[in-house]
Amino acid sequence: MKINFDEVIDRNNTDSVKYDEPAMEMNNKDFIPMWVADMDFKTPSPILKSIQNMLDKGVLGYTMLPSRWHEAIKRWTKNRYNWIVEDEDIIFTPGIVRGIAFAIQCFSQPEDKILVMSPVYPPFFNVPIANKRKVTYNSLLIDTNHEFQIDFKQFEKDIQGAKLFILCNPHNPGGKVWTKEELQKIAHICKKNDVLIISDEIHADLTLPPHQHHAFATVSTEAEQNSIVFMSPSKAFNMPGLASSYCIIKDKKRREEYQSFVEALDVTSSHMFAYCSLIAAYNECSDWLPQLLEYIQGNINYVSQLLKEKMPRIKMIKPEASYLIFLDCRELGLADIKLDAFFKEEAGLILNPGISFGKGGSGFMRLNVGCPKLLLEKAMNQLIKAYQVKF
Repeated sequence: MKINFDEVIDRNNTDSVKYDEPAMEMNNKDFIPMWVADMDFKTPSPILKSIQNMLDKGVLGYTMLPSRWHEAIKRWTKNRYNWIVEDEDIIFTPGIVRGIAFAIQCFSQPEDKILVMSPVYPPFFNVPIANKRKVTYNSLLIDTNHEFQIDFKQFEKDIQGAKLFILCNPHNPGGKVWTKEELQKIAHICKKNDVLIISDEIHADLTLPPHQHHAFATVSTEAEQNSIVFMSPSKAFNMPGLASSYCIIKDKKRREEYQSFVEALDVTSSHMFAYCSLIAAYNECSDWLPQLLEYIQGNINYVSQLLKEKMPRIKMIKPEASYLIFLDCRELGLADIKLDAFFKEEAGLILNPGISFGKGGSGFMRLNVGCPKLLLEKAMNQLIKAYQVKF
């Protein structure tokens, strides 16, 4: 079935974080939100139908975790990532950021050192800091092809004394799909230094062809025995509001330790919609994902071409996964506050300031192109006009 990704859906006044939160900040001034990582496409119909079927029963009661949930995940990981997991390896999590917070609390103590690669998704450092851990930043490099690369020599230095390493796989905000060799190297260094790896793979299903995502635990025995992998259908199938996530822990000792910790917090179960939506996403949406990825790639190519032709002082780190583009605006010569103001006040666009992603993000802005082409064209035309006036 052909999916209509061109449909424009009015999300205003729905308590949407993406739309209504900046509306309050901007005092309802006209703007286009291109920031927080959810898409403006309608959630796949099988997912909506699965929720409607539950609603039609008319009783919103307590719901146990069904065996079909485990089966859907096992089938998905096997078919998509050639990863064989068992029921006992999978633990429900009410959102990946919460799951990472639980792992931090479970496997480290206050004042312990946690390593992250920067720039990176802000909760990777904000959550450890809020939990009184010490964060060390391993800075990613940008090569001549405008791609993020790992400085492994520095990584080996930065990992010393760390308790945990939080990996973004694929990377956010850069959209980098780490190679199997890179992941193997990370696994070896962390194992040698007795550092547990937490791998956030929420964008894995949005890997753009011909790139290939490798689930961290599959790249080596060292990786399998020394990692917690978090996954979710929320980004790929546009259902982040359902907080339907899970982690996979192959090492029995660590799995039992984590399981006991989250059971003590009583966070191992959720609402009925978190279960049925995942099952529908993994079992019934095979026609959605390829079409979505093709549409996103078209949007990425469109932005890339416009930057080269109309705004050459803005470069882009072309994503290999997801619908997020990290724009390199350093040639504009604006301080971060003024750069954000340029996009907001002069172009009428809400983006994520690169500085919010930590060290290495200064001078960048993150653009969300998970939207209908019509909306993207309007946004880019506004940016071109503002750029030409100012630069």
